[in-house]
Amino acid sequence: MFYRIIRGILRPIIYLLYRPSIVGLENFPSTGGVILYSNHISLLDPIVIGCMLPRKVYFMAKTELFKSSVFGFILRNLGAFPVKRGTADLAAIRNSLRVLKSGKVFGIFPEGTRNKPGAVQHFSHGAASIAHRSKAKIIPIGITGEYKLFRYRSVKVVIGEAVDMDGYFTQKSSTDLLESMSIKMEESLANLLGDATSV
Repeated sequence: MFYRIIRGILRPIIYLLYRPSIVGLENFPSTGGVILYSNHISLLDPIVIGCMLPRKVYFMAKTELFKSSVFGFILRNLGAFPVKRGTADLAAIRNSLRVLKSGKVFGIFPEGTRNKPGAVQHFSHGAASIAHRSKAKIIPIGITGEYKLFRYRSVKVVIGEAVDMDGYFTQKSSTDLLESMSIKMEESLANLLGDATSV
């Protein structure tokens, strides 16, 4: 209930300020555990994604974002939970697997930090490891444009088709396997961003 109230307040504000558009909503699963992963261009990314998608997204976000009482309050009520960057944060991993096991949507920014629009940095193995352990559907999201006030469709959220990982899920986890999965996820996102910016 509280999530719906926060989302109900933020959604019209986001649309008023940034006029975001969304493409590929038909690729977003309506049920079941889903891993959403996205490029990261602004602190507003999880709020915009959370406001635009029809299902609640439980984001893994860096601990530093929760230091602000106001922003941390908003993030938590939009479904976010903290992760300590640069470490194997077991509590955050358990939280993400719990979300997926219960058939909900887990969101992550696997670049680990903000990056310029249209570019994709190398992913850590965290997202691939969670994907391998959960065997959930993996959906890339590309965010393009810039957050400019009152600019019509200054930001575009593009939802891609599920990344086929079935061949990896049957194999035993290893560093090489997770690296291969990470590269495939990177390539899927890079291709999605390339297609989005060319339109």
